[in-house]
Amino acid sequence: MADIPLIAAFIRELAEYERLLDEVTMTEERLASSLFGERRYAEAVIAEDEDHQPLGFALFFHNFSTFLGLPGMYLEDLYVRPARRGSGVGRALLRHVARVALERGCGRLEWSVLDWNQSAISFYMGLGAQSSSEWTGYRLHGKALERLAEESEQG
Repeated sequence: MADIPLIAAFIRELAEYERLLDEVTMTEERLASSLFGERRYAEAVIAEDEDHQPLGFALFFHNFSTFLGLPGMYLEDLYVRPARRGSGVGRALLRHVARVALERGCGRLEWSVLDWNQSAISFYMGLGAQSSSEWTGYRLHGKALERLAEESEQG
């Protein structure tokens, strides 16, 4: 729980980098409940240097592949502060998540990257990751999600 303010700061820094800060509605209370509450929806790992200075974080959660019949891991966020990019911190964070996924019997590790973020794309490709460009992601949120959930059975 003590890391919640730091994780929240990392999320805001990432959102600013991705030019999406205006979309962040996360609060530290909601984040604490989601990471440490009765039902834990996600997990986070923080990278620190030898002086315990925070360098970056990864936030991930389980999903499921019906094709594999196995759980999977979804990497929601991977962020390294600008001064430490290119120093192996991102690779170490991703390696940690990959190890957790394998320890838990996951069949795959997935994530999304903004199409303009060429440095991240190059980083991921250098690790051997493959783009799944044959799939298009969709999202329901806000009012659209509420409308669908409240639709009558005759809909």
